[in-house]
Amino acid sequence: MLRFVSVLTAIGWLVSTSVRAQPGSLQQREINLNTYLQELFPVQIEGIDYQSVYDGLTQLYANPLNLNTASRDELAATYLLSERQLSSLIEYRTLYGDLLAVQELQAVPAFDLPTIRRLLPFVTVATGKGVFGGLPTPTDNFFILRYEQVLEQQKGFSPAIPDKKGQLPTRYVGNSQQWYARYRYSRPGAFSVGLTAEKDPGEVAGWQPIKRQYGADYVSFHLQVQNRRRWRNIVVGDYQLQIGQGLILSSGFVLGKSSETVQTVRRSTLGARPYTSLTEYGYFRGGAATYAINANFDLTLMAARNRRDANTTPGAADEGLVATSLQTSGLHRTPSEIDDQASLLETNLGAHLLYHNRQQLQLGLTALQTTYDKLFRKRDLAYNQYEFTGHRNLVIGLHGGYVWRNWNLFGELARSAGSQTNSGGVGFVGGALTSLTKRLDMALILRHYDRNFHSFYANAFSESGRNSNETGLYLGTKYVIYRKLTVGGFIDFFRFPWLKYLVDTPSSGFDYLMQARYTPDRQTSFSVVYHDEYKEKNLPSDSRNKRVVGTTRRSFVLSAQYVPLRNLMLQSRAQWGSFGYAGQSASQGFALVQDATLSWRRVNVTARVALFGTDDYDSRQYVYERDVLYAFSFPAYFNRGIRHYVLFQYALSQHLDLWMRWARTDITNQPTVGSGLDLIDKPHKTEVKAQLRWRF
Repeated sequence: MLRFVSVLTAIGWLVSTSVRAQPGSLQQREINLNTYLQELFPVQIEGIDYQSVYDGLTQLYANPLNLNTASRDELAATYLLSERQLSSLIEYRTLYGDLLAVQELQAVPAFDLPTIRRLLPFVTVATGKGVFGGLPTPTDNFFILRYEQVLEQQKGFSPAIPDKKGQLPTRYVGNSQQWYARYRYSRPGAFSVGLTAEKDPGEVAGWQPIKRQYGADYVSFHLQVQNRRRWRNIVVGDYQLQIGQGLILSSGFVLGKSSETVQTVRRSTLGARPYTSLTEYGYFRGGAATYAINANFDLTLMAARNRRDANTTPGAADEGLVATSLQTSGLHRTPSEIDDQASLLETNLGAHLLYHNRQQLQLGLTALQTTYDKLFRKRDLAYNQYEFTGHRNLVIGLHGGYVWRNWNLFGELARSAGSQTNSGGVGFVGGALTSLTKRLDMALILRHYDRNFHSFYANAFSESGRNSNETGLYLGTKYVIYRKLTVGGFIDFFRFPWLKYLVDTPSSGFDYLMQARYTPDRQTSFSVVYHDEYKEKNLPSDSRNKRVVGTTRRSFVLSAQYVPLRNLMLQSRAQWGSFGYAGQSASQGFALVQDATLSWRRVNVTARVALFGTDDYDSRQYVYERDVLYAFSFPAYFNRGIRHYVLFQYALSQHLDLWMRWARTDITNQPTVGSGLDLIDKPHKTEVKAQLRWRF
């Protein structure tokens, strides 16, 4: 009875506050994913694939977690809950059973309203019969169609005029339109069916089964069934796997270093997940299945065959064609890009055995073998000396984790073995997360990846973005001074024992970040972030001697969000950055950004005006932009100019939603925009985009 009263009180209070809340109330699950990412990455950090992070976030958003059945690992993968909050929620479910509504989180010890608001878009509640009756897990059944185009003519789409020798210049083979279509029908925890198709600007759409083209240049599909007796998960089609700390298999919403300085360093074991991204690499095409041997052991088996884009060149007489690099852009617009398309056949076979018990002990054994149909050998350059060479690579590893009170200990150890002698390296990552007090959270992580450790689908915590040739130590902390003011930061030391691209000696460095966030009320928030990074790189002005010197990159961001009227939200942002080589003056840049969002009935309009100026590309300023649902916009502002856009969203009916976006960049110090085949012979660039979503 006491729980029933507290739940009713929490729900009543939260609903009443949501009635008075700003646009995007507590009960509305849809959020602006780009704004959410901007809060996580207020400054640019090298080594992070932001497109992949966004793709992982959209998959997390499209598959909300059931708070009554989600494991600790699944909840931790949102990076929104501290160790204390995770322990409190698990204990609350054990004591009281299923939650009756999402708003009941207010009754869970250690949960506060800001945390619940951030968590809402990524969770749901499905329970059996209770006080309010049965609440079945909702289904998601929709179709999306998107069109976008740059209005000015880019060089790649201009007429091909022969030169003096009669040779035609390179041009894109297709038109300048971009099309995207997606269908998905799913019920979280039960099943998912999806189909995605995309044609990029410059590509040709056509039906050529002999070339494995079925309409659009890129087609992705999946079929998933979950929780059928002992079969926990079966996926056919395109998928990814997230296992251990990502030293062998990593996917999904993986952050690394960000403004969330504690929770994001650890990876969660989530198993196989459908792949619905537009990023045309980093996934498996085949099948994976997880079977519960008993209450404590799960076995996952996977198999896949992918045709990868790769540069190939004739090898020795007995070698045939040799693949020298993988192409990850997914673009097939020019004859050379088309030649690289699907030129390398890759076969993957893998297995994962997982032990877990109620005491939150987790142990796992993972193996993945990758085989190429051609010899893979990178160019004969000094920094490639320890890179993978051969037809086959095998990676075997152990991972584990243990939760004790508010401590979470984790780690993974793996070894690679290739078909030639330059493999055989070891990779290790391990650390701890803890809530030392109700106000203080900390993270510590150590990693070491040999220069000849090769793991093609890894994305464990690192500085360089590759789990090879790196040793490092990271310390992160977050402290709640009081409920309205939070401070945090991290410091990370790293060393690269061998050469890297544009770094012709072993090198080292460190970076640190400090931040503070003040939220005086529900309508207002302020944040400040400072980031400093020290690395070593080749000095461009001394290319003959390839002298390596220190570099410094600094970033400072001040932002504010406020709601002057019930339906109007304003966001202001000022940022500054610099980059310089030791002994030389630094390149500097800034951006001043003003956003406004107006929500009225079924209409939502967002507009931005941004003023920017940089000395050159080295001091470019990255700023997230709001975009249509499931689209990603994170342009680099450089040179001097103005950037503005308007995004219009209208709910035409209960089933049909419309988005329209217009964006333009005007450069004031250059007569052109872009370079290469993307060059526009005018000082401005205009982009238009339209999207429809039909919800069945």
